[in-house]
Amino acid sequence: MATRGHSSCSSMSNHTKERVTMAKVTLENFYSNLISQHEEREMRQQKLERVMDEEGLPDEEKCMRRSQHARKETEFLRLKRTRLGLEDFESLKVIGRGAFGEVRLVQKKDTGHVYAMKILRKADMLEKEQVGHIRAERDILVQADSLWVVKMFYSFQDKMNLYLLMEFLPGGDMMTLLMKKDTLSEEETQFYVAETVLAIDSIHQMGFIHRDIKPDNVLLDSKGHVKLSDFGLCTGLKKAHRTEFYRNLNHSVSNDFTSQYMNSKRKAETWKRNRRQLAFSTVGTPDYIAPEVFMQTGYNKLCDWWSLGVIMYEMLIGYPPFCSETPQETYKKVMNWKETLVFPPEVPISERAKELILRFCCEGDHRIGATGVEEIKRNPFFEGVDYDHIRERPAAIPVEIKSIDDTSNFDEFPESDILSPTGERKTSFGRNYFPVSFKVCVLFLTIRVCVCMCVCGCTVYLVAINSKYLPFTWSISAPTFLSLFCHSPFSPPFSLSPQLQQHPPSLQQQQQQRRLTIKIRTGSSSTTPTSDSRA
Repeated sequence: MATRGHSSCSSMSNHTKERVTMAKVTLENFYSNLISQHEEREMRQQKLERVMDEEGLPDEEKCMRRSQHARKETEFLRLKRTRLGLEDFESLKVIGRGAFGEVRLVQKKDTGHVYAMKILRKADMLEKEQVGHIRAERDILVQADSLWVVKMFYSFQDKMNLYLLMEFLPGGDMMTLLMKKDTLSEEETQFYVAETVLAIDSIHQMGFIHRDIKPDNVLLDSKGHVKLSDFGLCTGLKKAHRTEFYRNLNHSVSNDFTSQYMNSKRKAETWKRNRRQLAFSTVGTPDYIAPEVFMQTGYNKLCDWWSLGVIMYEMLIGYPPFCSETPQETYKKVMNWKETLVFPPEVPISERAKELILRFCCEGDHRIGATGVEEIKRNPFFEGVDYDHIRERPAAIPVEIKSIDDTSNFDEFPESDILSPTGERKTSFGRNYFPVSFKVCVLFLTIRVCVCMCVCGCTVYLVAINSKYLPFTWSISAPTFLSLFCHSPFSPPFSLSPQLQQHPPSLQQQQQQRRLTIKIRTGSSSTTPTSDSRA
């Protein structure tokens, strides 16, 4: 019996094993969430009872508040069980684009609330082995309840994409701010680094290591304060290919960095020119990653402080300390940071700032923050910072917001067809895009309606059962018909019947539009629309 069971298990295909694993994870998550929800309800009930006892309310008032609390809990459960889809949101604008999808500003139709919808293509996630990363990001955003972390409100999926509905932060991100400002003053840098210190510490207190701290993931809210996003690399779910890509480049780049010297102005120009493309790539940039993460010899939460030191350098100097023409060269510089971490003399900064950057970007054993976040907060560079009320003070650089859907702090991105199934084009959620050219129109017709092609001798009959998009009849030569499906520079070889252009179809013609026949005869050099719609 054991032998047969073992052989049966070993004969399972990889696909079946993956499905079994997915089912197991789904069940575990389902019951884990049920337990968590029950515990949270109990905690809320206990908190209510404690508050009522402290206020010394009479029994009648307590009963009324318990009833109100029960109604709120019921409504909360109803909302949690509501299934959402694309049809519940209206797309307003594309505000971001990356290697695996894009971010759109959307508005919920029933409430009018505005959200940032992160759309991720399933096929790309599977191909690049990012499923674990996306699951980690979703779970962490659900668990996180912090002023320093972007909130997630909904998540759902369809056959093509995954969708994460998060709060919209109209201030943009730190990358865009740095590209606009070139450099920040030390006072501005102090503010943003201090807030990022508190944001990173909040992640560490939840038991997570971010591992991908960079300006792209430091977002700004409507008042200009910092929030962290993009938690796909949290909790140690690191895929080997991401690190292997850089480690395998060891033999492809020279260790001689003296011949690659560029002055600070040229470095800043090169960095700004390549920065956006690096943000879109599937590999990204190694500029902000700590060397111990690449070496895979073990690392801890201190790797996030290294990344913050690189960001601080970029704020003051105008580019990261290890930036190069290619990611390969950048990787080599990161691994040889003792030689390459230098401060250009043409961009003067204070000794306090230099000292803090060098405390962030150093050996892990000596890195600031090893004894706790208080070590960082006490650094002389942060003298005068009121950490307890920093979110209440005005931001170092004010953010101007004109409306709830203001996207002036984001780059312009062209529309894409990420929301359209294969072979379909859409302008927005649920609205069909009517093709202009006849070539696309024929393709659209063959996909969207029931089409039957019968080839008999040298005559081709194309029968469309439902042809509301093309209420006309044509006779087209076979060579011309075939040219419609090939690349050709000339205009579509057809013209509408003058009678059909000038007059709407009669009732009889409308009935016959349900069955349209396109006759294509060989030997005809021109296209002549027939006037008999019953042909």
